[in-house]
Amino acid sequence: MTAIYVDADACPVKAEIYRVAERYALRVFVVSNSYLNVPRDPRHELVVVTDSFDAADNWIAERVGPDDIVVTADIPLADRSIKAGASVIGNTGVPFTPASIGMAMANRELLSNLRAMGEITGGPKPMAQRDRSRFLSALDEAIQKIRRKGGTR
Repeated sequence: MTAIYVDADACPVKAEIYRVAERYALRVFVVSNSYLNVPRDPRHELVVVTDSFDAADNWIAERVGPDDIVVTADIPLADRSIKAGASVIGNTGVPFTPASIGMAMANRELLSNLRAMGEITGGPKPMAQRDRSRFLSALDEAIQKIRRKGGTR
């Protein structure tokens, strides 16, 4: 069955994921370095990993498969998930694809270098309502695409 894996520590769209997952009766793995509230639903599972670097990413990458969906803002995790055949959606609803991941990785490296030089400070801008709407559309589209191709394992 299709599952949604959520890189949850900084994910601002968890409520939207739960709502869509309930509509489609999908399993959700909420992977975090600390305890988070997860709705009481037997299909939703909180997975608390160690606080070591990339522990949540590694847990997801080791389990995700072709009929699964990963929600993350972490570009290296997106790359690993795409290589495993999963659909990957960023927190703002922009899908990562095999065609776009290379540019995303290069942009990440550039921004990392600029931050290290002090050229860029601060974090990402806050989520806007249109980002949430785009996310919901992208998640629904990913589920429909998997279902059209017979997405069950």
